[in-house]
Amino acid sequence: MNTTTSPKDPSANGAAVVADAVASVDMAARPDISSPEPPIHEIPTHLRYLTKFLLIPLIAVATAVLGCLSMLLGLWDRSGRQQHAVARVWGATLLRLSLSPVHVVGAEKLRNLPVAVYAANHLSYMDTPVLFAKLPFQFRILAKQQLWKTPFVGWYLDRSGQVPIDSSSPRSAVAGLLRGVAALKSGMPLVLFPEGARSPDGHMGAAASGCAFMAIRAGVPLVPLALVGTYELLPIHVYTLRPRPLMVIVGDPLSTDGLTTRDADALAARLYAEIGKMYYQYSEIAPRTPR
Repeated sequence: MNTTTSPKDPSANGAAVVADAVASVDMAARPDISSPEPPIHEIPTHLRYLTKFLLIPLIAVATAVLGCLSMLLGLWDRSGRQQHAVARVWGATLLRLSLSPVHVVGAEKLRNLPVAVYAANHLSYMDTPVLFAKLPFQFRILAKQQLWKTPFVGWYLDRSGQVPIDSSSPRSAVAGLLRGVAALKSGMPLVLFPEGARSPDGHMGAAASGCAFMAIRAGVPLVPLALVGTYELLPIHVYTLRPRPLMVIVGDPLSTDGLTTRDADALAARLYAEIGKMYYQYSEIAPRTPR
């Protein structure tokens, strides 16, 4: 593991650098683009009925049963290992119920990979089940701190060791990122969505550089992941599943050796360029045309 980045870095003007790593939106990874109106999705009637009367009830039951089991395990499983195993079963179950098999491209890159920050594009609510089901190791996620106030959900997040982040102020956001750094240094990989929100149209959105900041501060690689097909399966504001094959493409790890947090923006730009290249190579969606 790289230890060249000091925990006290940055020093003199560290507050500004850290705030930039949290709040800046990195547009260098892609050309200047317009933001068209969200597409209108035509949903076949049979899929509406299938989702409403069969798939959604089954998904709700599976989530409730496995959620209760996970909370029960949380009474003694402070390591989160058993709860993560339940989360993997939950993800795999939701994928089966959605009739959407997942193929992992570059799965061999996940073998024997050291602790790292894994960053993926964010297209759908189904992204999280895919990652839990297909990443073959225990990890932690970054989640909005407000979720910790939600009954049952917050209790699960806390007991399973997930990392809360509050973006209401730069100081709060930095505190969340430093909690992520602590998790990495303890030997636990992190999985996150740099965009912070689901895509409204299947295209990649703006991404902040906090993931690069955490990787640099912890001295771990930054691994790009491209999710393909989850947008078509369940777009934002659409409540009907459209079954299809899905893909996870694993990119080559980006090293943080010799980098400081001043390099976070540049590293995030490299990450986002890699995710975009993989995503548009395999996706049905064509890249946007620069203005």
